[in-house]
Amino acid sequence: QVQLVESGGGLVQPGGSLRLSCAASGVLFSTYHMGWYRQAPGKQRDSVATITSGGTTNYADSVKGRFTISRDNAKKTVYLQMSRLSPEDTAVYYCYAKTLSGSGYWGRGTQVTVSS
Repeated sequence: QVQLVESGGGLVQPGGSLRLSCAASGVLFSTYHMGWYRQAPGKQRDSVATITSGGTTNYADSVKGRFTISRDNAKKTVYLQMSRLSPEDTAVYYCYAKTLSGSGYWGRGTQVTVSS
């Protein structure tokens, strides 16, 4: 069982920045494939950014050049640095972990609201 706890969400003005954190349990964190997803009201949950155990990253086209995913295996934490935020980035952001066995786990999410 892997538990994920997101933090760092909040209200930010357009053009601003936020850093989300996801703290994970499990001694095998360094082997997990991690990701950030988001879900806006009335829309499906979409992938924002992923990072493999080896550090390879992948981004949705809508966030390329603005968001950066990273991980600190010693702290068992994955981050999402978000910059140049726009109202279209408003959503609940979820952390996701996939273990070597193929099991997937979700956090409860953290709200990000971009508004003036």
